[in-house]
Amino acid sequence: MIKIETNESAAIALTKQLVRIDSSDPGAYETEIGAAISAWFAARGIATVKDLVLPGRYNLLARIEGEAEDPGLVYLCHMDTVTLGDGWNEDPLGAVERDGRIYGRGACDMKSGLACAMSAFAAIAACGRKPKHSFSFIATVDEEDFMRGVERVIQSGWVTKNSWVLDTEPTHGQIQVAHKGRTWFELTVNGCTAHASTPWKGADAIAAISAMIVKIREWIDSCPKHEDLGFSTVTFGQIEGGYRPYVVPDHCTVWIDMRLVPPTDTACASRIVEEAIRYGETFVPGAHGSYRITGDRPYVEKHDDSYLLKQLSQVCKKTTAAEAAVTYFPGYTDSAVVAGTLGNRNCMSYGPGDLELAHKPDEFVPCSDILRCEQVLTALAKQILFS
Repeated sequence: MIKIETNESAAIALTKQLVRIDSSDPGAYETEIGAAISAWFAARGIATVKDLVLPGRYNLLARIEGEAEDPGLVYLCHMDTVTLGDGWNEDPLGAVERDGRIYGRGACDMKSGLACAMSAFAAIAACGRKPKHSFSFIATVDEEDFMRGVERVIQSGWVTKNSWVLDTEPTHGQIQVAHKGRTWFELTVNGCTAHASTPWKGADAIAAISAMIVKIREWIDSCPKHEDLGFSTVTFGQIEGGYRPYVVPDHCTVWIDMRLVPPTDTACASRIVEEAIRYGETFVPGAHGSYRITGDRPYVEKHDDSYLLKQLSQVCKKTTAAEAAVTYFPGYTDSAVVAGTLGNRNCMSYGPGDLELAHKPDEFVPCSDILRCEQVLTALAKQILFS
């Protein structure tokens, strides 16, 4: 069971305890951390519900019933982290506090945000009053991989199109309300083998796919810029092909990550890939390309009329005595999946830490960030639920 250390805020103590639990994905996954979260809530008289997503991997739900069930306020957090990795100067599971910072894997992404949400939820539960709206704490699995946890959350009806959904990813003091789309392609080229001394007798699949890569990058770079989200980008993250240097390769596959901004969507990106395939087939006669979409997450635009955005902006100003900048999240989050899948206009991110430090050795979160977010999340819940 997680225990609160003396003379500390609940969220700071929780952050340390959660960082010490390995929940890496792939790796230890979420079984131990999920059990610890459930035990922490149970010690405060708060029941949690488990929902199976993958073998041995469960989403968690704690819920306070309100006078109105929908819309309800939802704090959405993921329990997994990326792998521990190498190159650390600190123990990645040590939760060492030094110079006002807590170090460890997941310190900012997103165990400190998870801790802030838990602390805020427990504070509302301790009030003993029935709120005007329902209040849910949801902890998901698999966010750092295929996001199957939040997909299950949607399927289970734990969130709706009307829910006010806040995830607590690291946002560096900002409210981040928009996301680039994320589309993944698997592009394959088949050619014909030949001896490298007579390459004209074969069809070089690697040469063909190289030509396609060049064209895809050129065309993505020329796509229109969006005023909030900036430019579309493309990364060719993995490539496999060939046998030996002296054999013309007859097969090559590249896996592509596109981050797309309006008006460029997956349909437009697919046309770019198709045109690149035609170009590559002309460049290397006898080569034939094909593709499949392996991931499709739509872009999410800012909605200035969002109720949650208005409430969160007000609370941030009251709590911190400063306006919180409203920007976009560079990656893709669980709340973005909710927004894109359900067309929900009240999904956003606000949490402790800086995303620039996530997934790196010596990841850390400032304790001052944890205190700020703990206060903001608690005040936000009180304002929405009781005012």
